[in-house]
Amino acid sequence: MHPLVAASLVGLLGLLAGSFAGVVIYRIPRRESLVRPGSHCPACAAPVSPRDNIPVVGWLLLGGRCRRCRARIPVRYPAVEAVMGALWFLITLRLAGAGLAWAVPAYLVLAFICLVLAVIDATTGLLPNRITYPAFPLVGGLLLGASVGLGDLGRLGRAVGAAAAVGGFFLLLALIAPRGMGLGDVKLAPTLGLALGWLSWGSVAVGFLAAFLLGGLAGVGGMLVFGLSRKSLLPFGPWLVTGALLSVLVGGDVADWYTRTLIGT
Repeated sequence: MHPLVAASLVGLLGLLAGSFAGVVIYRIPRRESLVRPGSHCPACAAPVSPRDNIPVVGWLLLGGRCRRCRARIPVRYPAVEAVMGALWFLITLRLAGAGLAWAVPAYLVLAFICLVLAVIDATTGLLPNRITYPAFPLVGGLLLGASVGLGDLGRLGRAVGAAAAVGGFFLLLALIAPRGMGLGDVKLAPTLGLALGWLSWGSVAVGFLAAFLLGGLAGVGGMLVFGLSRKSLLPFGPWLVTGALLSVLVGGDVADWYTRTLIGT
């Protein structure tokens, strides 16, 4: 199947995954079941009918309001669905086009985890253990399967090394500056290091440099625009996962460009 066709089909599935992600984002911080009850309005508890549960389209047709009580449905829901669909499309196109189709499932799961954690951390300041703990073995197991499928176990060895190095670095940062680095970030970092290390060491460097750069710019922007002080605590998780996802998509190219430029000078 042509990579563009495959990516388009996976992107549509990503919209459905985004709908489930909205449930996870709402319920996990509240320690609610992901299975029961079914999708319902948080305001009046009315069940959401299948026609209203179509990703993005359902929200638009309802005008962003519950069909029964007319309470507003946060725009976060269709936004998460659309972003998930776009991420799944781009990741599939990128990896399948590079001959790494075996790895697509691992990075789709990674994208799901990253988007869910980014929204939860941005809204609650938490990176829940119910997600960060199982993320590592889940992504690792899928990358093991990809390595076997490609006949390249060296990638998995590099991934494990990157996970250990990144995890140790973040743990050291948390010990040196506990107010600047939360334990949730420390628990998430090895999973991101594992995924980026499977791709290349350059992807690891680009991903985490981008995360710290974006986090730093957000901090400066917060001080300039919102008058935050240097002691204000801003969630780092959204920037951590953004850097990782950007690196999955373009990290290898950026690292190669930098290497060629450095050698050329």
